[in-house]
Amino acid sequence: MKQKLTIMVAVLFFGMVCTAQAAGTMDDAKALVDKALAFIKANGLEKAIAEVNGNPKGQLSKDDIYLVIQDFKGVVLAHGGNPKLVGQNHWDVKDPSGKYFVRELVEVAKTKSGGGPVDLVWTNPATKKVQPKTNFVKKIEGKDIMVMAGIFK
Repeated sequence: MKQKLTIMVAVLFFGMVCTAQAAGTMDDAKALVDKALAFIKANGLEKAIAEVNGNPKGQLSKDDIYLVIQDFKGVVLAHGGNPKLVGQNHWDVKDPSGKYFVRELVEVAKTKSGGGPVDLVWTNPATKKVQPKTNFVKKIEGKDIMVMAGIFK
């Protein structure tokens, strides 16, 4: 019995260590947003949208973190986690907790020049479960468009 318990504990611990290493951090999310903004500045918005939509595990992603590019009216222009959302307007979409999260993302992007975090609840594409998430959002300079990346908790 003791040997089985030791093996179970070791398996659980190893599984938690692997999960912790695979999950990105908020610093990773911020760095990815900054990388996307630099990519947009160097290559243009259309190429960034194509990269996010067409290459979800490419240079504009990190571990389990994906980018979303959305205009200030709520229209999804690119979505690295669920490309089926591209073209949809989420202005009036509430997260499962009842929060109009896109409105808050737009407000933060408009008013905080260095960007900022927004907490919400959303379906994790990896687990297919609704989980708490924090998105870090920044405005694209000169446009009414924002770039965001987040981490599930």
